[in-house]
Amino acid sequence: MEKKELLYEGKAKKVYRTDDPDLYIVDYKDDATAFDGLKKGSISGKGVVNNRMSNLMCQMLQKAGVPTHFVEELSDRETLVKRVKIVPLEVIVRNVAAGSFSKRFGVEEGTVLKCPTLEFCLKDDDLHDPMINGYHILALDLATQNELDVISAYTFQINKIMKEFFLSIGIELVDFKLEFGKLDDGTIILADEISPDTCRLWDSKTHEKLDKDRFRRDLGGVEEAYLEVMKRIGLN
Repeated sequence: MEKKELLYEGKAKKVYRTDDPDLYIVDYKDDATAFDGLKKGSISGKGVVNNRMSNLMCQMLQKAGVPTHFVEELSDRETLVKRVKIVPLEVIVRNVAAGSFSKRFGVEEGTVLKCPTLEFCLKDDDLHDPMINGYHILALDLATQNELDVISAYTFQINKIMKEFFLSIGIELVDFKLEFGKLDDGTIILADEISPDTCRLWDSKTHEKLDKDRFRRDLGGVEEAYLEVMKRIGLN
Protein backbone atom coordinates (compact mmCIF):
# COMPACT_ATOMS: atom_id res chain seq x y z
CA MET A 1 0.00 0.00 0.00
CA GLU A 2 1.48 3.34 -1.07
CA LYS A 3 1.02 6.86 0.25
CA LYS A 4 -0.88 9.20 -2.01
CA GLU A 5 -1.73 12.81 -1.15
CA LEU A 6 -1.23 14.24 2.32
CA LEU A 7 -4.68 14.72 3.83
CA TYR A 8 -3.77 16.12 7.22
CA GLU A 9 -0.76 17.03 9.30
CA GLY A 10 -1.22 17.39 13.03
CA LYS A 11 1.12 17.97 15.95
CA ALA A 12 2.31 14.36 16.07
CA LYS A 13 1.20 12.62 12.87
CA LYS A 14 0.65 12.92 9.14
CA VAL A 15 -2.26 11.15 7.44
CA TYR A 16 -2.11 10.10 3.78
CA ARG A 17 -4.67 8.83 1.31
CA THR A 18 -4.09 5.43 -0.35
CA ASP A 19 -5.46 3.67 -3.43
CA ASP A 20 -8.22 2.27 -1.22
CA PRO A 21 -10.71 5.00 -0.21
CA ASP A 22 -11.42 3.19 3.06
CA LEU A 23 -7.78 2.99 4.18
CA TYR A 24 -5.32 5.68 5.20
CA ILE A 25 -1.62 5.63 6.15
CA VAL A 26 -0.60 7.33 9.40
CA ASP A 27 3.02 8.51 9.65
CA TYR A 28 4.22 9.29 13.20
CA LYS A 29 6.55 12.28 13.69
CA ASP A 30 9.18 13.08 16.34
CA ASP A 31 7.70 16.57 16.85
CA ALA A 32 6.50 17.28 20.38
CA THR A 33 4.14 19.98 21.58
CA ALA A 34 2.51 20.90 24.88
CA PHE A 35 0.11 23.50 26.24
CA ASP A 36 -1.93 23.72 23.02
CA GLY A 37 1.20 24.10 20.92
CA LEU A 38 2.76 26.91 22.95
CA LYS A 39 5.72 24.68 23.80
CA LYS A 40 7.36 22.94 20.85
CA GLY A 41 10.29 20.62 20.49
CA SER A 42 11.39 17.24 19.21
CA ILE A 43 11.85 13.90 20.95
CA SER A 44 14.24 11.68 19.02
CA GLY A 45 12.63 8.34 18.16
CA LYS A 46 9.24 9.29 19.57
CA GLY A 47 7.43 8.49 16.34
CA VAL A 48 8.75 4.94 16.36
CA VAL A 49 7.79 4.34 19.99
CA ASN A 50 4.30 5.82 19.58
CA ASN A 51 3.58 3.96 16.35
CA ARG A 52 4.70 0.56 17.54
CA MET A 53 3.18 0.89 21.02
CA SER A 54 -0.16 2.08 19.60
CA ASN A 55 -0.26 -0.87 17.24
CA LEU A 56 0.53 -3.34 20.01
CA MET A 57 -2.20 -1.88 22.22
CA CYS A 58 -4.74 -1.87 19.38
CA GLN A 59 -4.05 -5.54 18.60
CA MET A 60 -4.36 -6.42 22.28
CA LEU A 61 -7.67 -4.55 22.54
CA GLN A 62 -9.02 -6.07 19.33
CA LYS A 63 -8.41 -9.56 20.75
CA ALA A 64 -10.44 -8.50 23.79
CA GLY A 65 -13.36 -7.40 21.62
CA VAL A 66 -12.71 -3.66 21.28
CA PRO A 67 -12.82 -2.65 17.60
CA THR A 68 -10.01 -0.31 16.49
CA HIS A 69 -8.81 1.41 13.34
CA PHE A 70 -5.63 -0.72 13.15
CA VAL A 71 -5.10 -2.72 9.96
CA GLU A 72 -1.36 -3.31 9.48
CA GLU A 73 2.00 -1.96 10.65
CA LEU A 74 3.86 -0.94 7.50
CA SER A 75 7.12 0.26 9.07
CA ASP A 76 8.52 1.56 12.33
CA ARG A 77 6.70 4.86 11.75
CA GLU A 78 3.85 4.03 9.38
CA THR A 79 0.60 2.16 9.91
CA LEU A 80 -2.35 1.34 7.69
CA VAL A 81 -5.63 2.28 9.37
CA LYS A 82 -9.34 2.32 8.59
CA ARG A 83 -10.81 5.62 7.47
CA VAL A 84 -13.12 7.01 10.12
CA LYS A 85 -14.98 10.20 10.85
CA ILE A 86 -13.55 11.29 14.21
CA VAL A 87 -16.05 12.00 16.96
CA PRO A 88 -14.93 15.51 18.07
CA LEU A 89 -14.34 14.49 21.69
CA GLU A 90 -11.30 13.72 23.76
CA VAL A 91 -12.19 10.92 26.17
CA ILE A 92 -10.07 10.98 29.32
CA VAL A 93 -9.81 8.28 31.98
CA ARG A 94 -8.16 9.01 35.31
CA ASN A 95 -7.11 6.36 37.83
CA VAL A 96 -4.76 8.58 39.84
CA ALA A 97 -4.93 12.35 40.41
CA ALA A 98 -2.39 14.21 38.28
CA GLY A 99 -1.99 17.19 35.98
CA SER A 100 -5.06 19.36 35.40
CA PHE A 101 -7.24 17.12 37.59
CA SER A 102 -5.06 17.88 40.62
CA LYS A 103 -5.10 21.61 39.84
CA ARG A 104 -8.87 21.80 39.26
CA PHE A 105 -9.90 19.89 42.35
CA GLY A 106 -7.04 20.60 44.72
CA VAL A 107 -6.14 16.93 45.01
CA GLU A 108 -2.50 16.05 45.63
CA GLU A 109 -0.85 14.51 42.59
CA GLY A 110 -0.45 10.78 43.10
CA THR A 111 -3.69 10.33 45.06
CA VAL A 112 -5.30 7.07 43.94
CA LEU A 113 -8.94 7.75 43.07
CA LYS A 114 -11.74 5.68 44.64
CA CYS A 115 -12.85 4.69 41.15
CA PRO A 116 -11.80 5.57 37.60
CA THR A 117 -13.21 8.88 36.35
CA LEU A 118 -14.38 9.59 32.81
CA GLU A 119 -14.12 13.09 31.34
CA PHE A 120 -15.05 14.47 27.94
CA CYS A 121 -13.37 17.46 26.33
CA LEU A 122 -14.37 19.19 23.11
CA LYS A 123 -11.66 18.47 20.55
CA ASP A 124 -10.83 22.06 19.56
CA ASP A 125 -7.32 23.51 20.00
CA ASP A 126 -8.54 27.07 19.41
CA LEU A 127 -10.85 26.74 22.42
CA HIS A 128 -8.17 24.87 24.44
CA ASP A 129 -10.17 21.62 24.47
CA PRO A 130 -12.71 22.66 27.14
CA MET A 131 -14.40 20.07 29.35
CA ILE A 132 -17.88 19.19 28.17
CA ASN A 133 -20.62 17.02 29.65
CA GLY A 134 -23.16 14.67 28.16
CA TYR A 135 -25.87 17.32 27.98
CA HIS A 136 -23.56 19.64 26.05
CA ILE A 137 -22.62 16.82 23.69
CA LEU A 138 -26.24 16.00 22.92
CA ALA A 139 -27.26 19.67 22.63
CA LEU A 140 -24.44 20.39 20.18
CA ASP A 141 -25.14 17.18 18.24
CA LEU A 142 -21.57 15.95 18.66
CA ALA A 143 -22.73 12.39 19.38
CA THR A 144 -25.95 10.55 20.16
CA GLN A 145 -26.76 9.08 23.57
CA ASN A 146 -26.24 5.59 22.15
CA GLU A 147 -22.82 6.59 20.76
CA LEU A 148 -21.85 8.07 24.13
CA ASP A 149 -22.94 4.88 25.89
CA VAL A 150 -20.85 2.77 23.49
CA ILE A 151 -17.82 5.06 23.86
CA SER A 152 -18.10 5.01 27.66
CA ALA A 153 -18.42 1.22 27.82
CA TYR A 154 -15.43 0.69 25.52
CA THR A 155 -13.40 3.24 27.49
CA PHE A 156 -13.87 1.52 30.83
CA GLN A 157 -13.12 -1.84 29.19
CA ILE A 158 -9.93 -0.40 27.68
CA ASN A 159 -8.92 1.02 31.05
CA LYS A 160 -9.32 -2.34 32.77
CA ILE A 161 -7.28 -4.17 30.11
CA MET A 162 -4.53 -1.57 29.99
CA LYS A 163 -4.22 -1.15 33.77
CA GLU A 164 -3.67 -4.89 34.16
CA PHE A 165 -1.21 -5.04 31.27
CA PHE A 166 0.90 -2.11 32.45
CA LEU A 167 0.92 -3.28 36.05
CA SER A 168 2.33 -6.61 34.84
CA ILE A 169 5.38 -4.74 33.51
CA GLY A 170 5.84 -2.49 36.52
CA ILE A 171 4.01 0.58 35.22
CA GLU A 172 1.07 2.40 36.80
CA LEU A 173 -1.49 3.72 34.32
CA VAL A 174 -2.27 7.10 35.87
CA ASP A 175 -4.53 8.52 33.16
CA PHE A 176 -4.90 8.56 29.39
CA LYS A 177 -6.74 10.13 26.48
CA LEU A 178 -8.65 8.28 23.77
CA GLU A 179 -10.37 9.29 20.56
CA PHE A 180 -13.07 7.37 18.73
CA GLY A 181 -14.28 7.43 15.15
CA LYS A 182 -17.23 6.22 13.10
CA LEU A 183 -17.13 3.97 10.06
CA ASP A 184 -19.48 4.70 7.17
CA ASP A 185 -22.12 2.44 8.70
CA GLY A 186 -21.97 4.34 12.00
CA THR A 187 -19.98 1.72 13.91
CA ILE A 188 -17.92 3.28 16.71
CA ILE A 189 -14.27 2.17 16.81
CA LEU A 190 -11.15 3.26 18.69
CA ALA A 191 -8.93 5.59 16.64
CA ASP A 192 -5.87 7.83 17.10
CA GLU A 193 -3.06 6.49 19.33
CA ILE A 194 -2.17 5.00 22.70
CA SER A 195 1.36 6.07 23.63
CA PRO A 196 3.50 7.96 26.15
CA ASP A 197 2.14 11.07 24.42
CA THR A 198 -1.43 10.25 25.39
CA CYS A 199 -0.93 8.27 28.62
CA ARG A 200 0.55 9.18 31.99
CA LEU A 201 2.75 6.22 32.86
CA TRP A 202 4.63 6.00 36.17
CA ASP A 203 7.03 3.35 37.40
CA SER A 204 4.84 1.43 39.84
CA LYS A 205 7.54 1.39 42.57
CA THR A 206 9.44 4.67 42.20
CA HIS A 207 6.63 6.73 40.53
CA GLU A 208 9.21 7.97 38.04
CA LYS A 209 7.42 9.54 35.09
CA LEU A 210 7.79 7.60 31.84
CA ASP A 211 5.70 9.82 29.57
CA LYS A 212 5.29 13.23 27.92
CA ASP A 213 5.23 15.00 31.30
CA ARG A 214 9.02 14.79 31.18
CA PHE A 215 8.82 17.10 28.14
CA ARG A 216 6.00 19.28 29.51
CA ARG A 217 7.76 19.87 32.84
CA ASP A 218 11.37 20.04 31.58
CA LEU A 219 12.35 17.02 33.67
CA GLY A 220 14.95 15.76 31.17
CA GLY A 221 15.44 12.16 30.11
CA VAL A 222 12.51 12.29 27.73
CA GLU A 223 13.92 9.97 25.05
CA GLU A 224 15.11 7.56 27.73
CA ALA A 225 11.64 7.41 29.28
CA TYR A 226 9.96 6.62 25.95
CA LEU A 227 12.55 3.93 25.22
CA GLU A 228 12.07 2.45 28.69
CA VAL A 229 8.34 2.04 28.00
CA MET A 230 9.12 0.44 24.64
CA LYS A 231 11.59 -1.93 26.34
CA ARG A 232 9.12 -2.96 29.03
CA ILE A 233 6.36 -3.74 26.57
CA GLY A 234 8.84 -5.92 24.67
CA LEU A 235 9.24 -3.96 21.45
CA ASN A 236 12.99 -3.30 21.30
